[in-house]
Amino acid sequence: MSEQVLAWVLFNVFVVGVLVIDAFVFHRKAHEIKMREAVLGSAIWVGLAFLFNIWIYFWKGKEPALQFLAGYLVEQSLSVDNLFVFLLIFSYFKVPHQYQHKVLFWGILGAQVMRALFIVCGVAIINQFHWVIYIFGVFLIISGVKLFAEKGKEIHPEKNIVLRLFRKMMPVTTDFENGRFLVRKGSVLYATPLLVVLVVVETTDLIFAVDSIPAILAITKDPFIVYTSNIFAILGLRAMYFALAGLMKLFEYLHYGLGAILIFVGLKMLSEEFVHVPIWATLGFIVVTLIVSVSVSVIKAKGKNGIGKS
Repeated sequence: MSEQVLAWVLFNVFVVGVLVIDAFVFHRKAHEIKMREAVLGSAIWVGLAFLFNIWIYFWKGKEPALQFLAGYLVEQSLSVDNLFVFLLIFSYFKVPHQYQHKVLFWGILGAQVMRALFIVCGVAIINQFHWVIYIFGVFLIISGVKLFAEKGKEIHPEKNIVLRLFRKMMPVTTDFENGRFLVRKGSVLYATPLLVVLVVVETTDLIFAVDSIPAILAITKDPFIVYTSNIFAILGLRAMYFALAGLMKLFEYLHYGLGAILIFVGLKMLSEEFVHVPIWATLGFIVVTLIVSVSVSVIKAKGKNGIGKS
């Protein structure tokens, strides 16, 4: 078995293993995730990602390691922005706190499968039809401009075509039925509102992937680096959601930073045939942009709350 194949197998075994432990050991019983547990979970996932990054450095070298780090930071940053939407979805459907982790667990499991397919297809298409990178580049620039113009996040589940079809195909109960997705009443199988929320989360993540996958493909075309950095980012998304749920307003200007990053990587993708942008420059731009956008957000939030005023 080649090193590449072995690396793919071992990584996916690792992912399945941690998901099984998470589901059947740490979260076997539904409970509300407290801040301490969420922060600890986030720290563990970030730590695992950086340990993996070190392993990439010793296995593949400095360039792939920097590519992984840049890809991870982009995906993680986009994930933070997406948490706003998850918060709105849970609020819209009034999902009890103790069931939110279950939805995110299965939602992220589905997201891993979808993103793996996106990555494989994206890399294959670029290798076969190189001109597609220009379409991806333009798409990223447009997405970045839209983030700059964003005034506030809203969700409209009633306009979700997949959800509307789902409701036509299957009856839905009025309560959450102790956190189950499906329940049988007599001879009829019903979906619960929790399954409805999962459908919305999955279709929303599909839209997110349309932005995030081209963004990381602008940094590297190595399928293993693209896949692993993406998976590490979304694996830590559940803990991060509960850690940041009460602090979302502190990131008011994050979307400007993300918009700038998407425009930058879009331009990089469009010009890569003519101008070589070293990975350290890409990584530096991403880090500085995130620091500035988060710092400005925190300073503005403190000003609004009157913190530091006499």
